[in-house]
Amino acid sequence: MSKKTEAETTESRPRVNSSAPFAPRPRPGVPAHVIRDDAEALQTARRLAAEFSQGASERDREGWLPVDEVDAYSQSGLWGITVPRAYGGAEVSYATLAEVISTIAAADSSIAQITQNHLALVSQIALDASDSQKKELFGLVLEGYRFGNAFSERNSRNVAAFETRLVEQGEDVVVNGQKFYTTGALLAHIVPIVAVDADGKGFLVFAERDAPGLTVINDWSSFGQRVTASGSILIDNVKVPKSRVVSVDAFDRPTAAGPISQIIQAAIDAGIARGALDETVAFLQTKSRPWIDSGKDRATEDPLTISTVGGLVIRLHAAEALLERAGRRIDAAVRAPGEDTVTAAALATAEAKVLTTEVAIEATNRLFELAGTRSTLAEHNLDRYWRNARVHTLHDPVRWKYFHIGNYELNGISPPRHPWN
Repeated sequence: MSKKTEAETTESRPRVNSSAPFAPRPRPGVPAHVIRDDAEALQTARRLAAEFSQGASERDREGWLPVDEVDAYSQSGLWGITVPRAYGGAEVSYATLAEVISTIAAADSSIAQITQNHLALVSQIALDASDSQKKELFGLVLEGYRFGNAFSERNSRNVAAFETRLVEQGEDVVVNGQKFYTTGALLAHIVPIVAVDADGKGFLVFAERDAPGLTVINDWSSFGQRVTASGSILIDNVKVPKSRVVSVDAFDRPTAAGPISQIIQAAIDAGIARGALDETVAFLQTKSRPWIDSGKDRATEDPLTISTVGGLVIRLHAAEALLERAGRRIDAAVRAPGEDTVTAAALATAEAKVLTTEVAIEATNRLFELAGTRSTLAEHNLDRYWRNARVHTLHDPVRWKYFHIGNYELNGISPPRHPWN
């Protein structure tokens, strides 16, 4: 390939933060691989992480959307690993899912986050859809179809207040509204829309990405998680068959829906921490100088640096251990849903979320303190770890995790049931 062709190809890659509508991606040309067990899922995640890490810094710096990478990711079968065995999936442990996501996030946390809503939706289908809907939607997932996200609204009074409306029209529903923070929708094949009817009842409306009236805009402008395929969606008289409408009931009874959504978020933060720590160690070993007062010849011999790295390793391992524990508690709640098992899953996941948040922020901050001023040079782009940690950990406030954990311990009050607990 000539240099000119390379440059032209590079410049043609889609970038973030554009006011123009983003064209739908082609549907899978061939079915995705179907992963059969936990071991294969972990092996596949490690292989993809090694590939994704190669261009992660450049994608972040240039604002290139990971179009090819997401295609490879969904075709690998990892987007279908939580589909129940009864419908053809591997139904892996949620501890395994957390490790898969953290492995991908250590390589590129934006790519890991693009999966989040899809996986949460798979669990929602398992909990709320009819058998015929499960057969259709799980079948699409196993073929490699990606679900996006049209949940949050920018101007509503809180995250659970929805102004997007649906009305029945014969065998269809018609949806109108506007969404923001639509992670993954740009590159999705199907965009599930959260909408409410006249009585305020919530539904998931699985609209085709290319449905008339559905406009996805690539206008995400955050300083972190820059290439998460987020943005906004305009929904103008979008018509969807009733067979693609799922009533959202999972939060009206004890289910693991909330902890499942949350453990994926916590896993992303754990991955960011792991990636930052690995970068810190590599930089100290190859580029940093020891501080003059240490009397050492190499940065890796500096006793204060050694001690600080040891502390980070301990805190990261503690966060990862709580993440695995939370996954096992979620597994138990999925097998036997009830007040006790769901509360245990929610609290364990909250504890993991606290530690993964804290270690992500600390590890990405300590990177510069330990590696030194030269680590801040633009050529290294190491600030992407801090930017990604700072933005992603804002997904929901950890201060409320402390409250719910303490409120249960002191007063026996379980956390409220919603996607953020």
